[in-house]
Amino acid sequence: MSSSTIKVIFFDAVGTLFDVKGSVGEVYLTYAKKYGVPVTERTQQALNAAFKQTMKDMPLPIFSVERPEKLKQCERLWWFDVVHAVFYRVGMFEGFDDFFDEVFEAFGKPTHWELFPETLDILAELKGQGFELGIISNFDSRFFEVSRGLGLNTFFDSVTISSLVGAAKPAKNIFTHALDEHMVIPQEALHVGDHPIEDFEGAQQAGLHAVLIDRSINILPHPQTLSSLIQLSSYDLLHP
Repeated sequence: MSSSTIKVIFFDAVGTLFDVKGSVGEVYLTYAKKYGVPVTERTQQALNAAFKQTMKDMPLPIFSVERPEKLKQCERLWWFDVVHAVFYRVGMFEGFDDFFDEVFEAFGKPTHWELFPETLDILAELKGQGFELGIISNFDSRFFEVSRGLGLNTFFDSVTISSLVGAAKPAKNIFTHALDEHMVIPQEALHVGDHPIEDFEGAQQAGLHAVLIDRSINILPHPQTLSSLIQLSSYDLLHP
């Protein structure tokens, strides 16, 4: 791959810059307990496992609508199917529709999200070095409120969300759309994310440089895998 100077650094959102506070299962139980769902470690583990499997089984969040109100409706229906499938696996309960309304709204606010400790520092450092920064995410339009609440919005020159552009990672189209926002060629961009297929392989196949964030390991398998965002400070491609 060409060693063109990197001009833009794109970031995935969830799992890379911030993540669920606690776990998805824990948050679900926070709102489901008043509907009689037992708050136990076993239930929480079952919910987390069901959520992980459901997300693998779901189609990508791509919708053939353009009007904002229709798009938000599609996003909501997509997530309804996700949460319904999770509790179908674990155990459905009366009042599910009301529960879903509450939990969907909750995940659209910063309350149940938290930044990784190094996120703001590394974004400020990269911005100060003159890099343009962008988001490429399979999240939905709730990202914007979450981003503002977490103090991320001031750092990014572009935000590319799958449901808004009609393409989702690892498809090439979503990366191409993001590149066009900055008017750069793929070799002038680096994508940073935590998913080996959606982020790392997807970006590479679209021609971008790619870095995989894997916070679960101490021994890094190759130079393109980092254990935290802070290691971007010394990443070779950013300092030609």
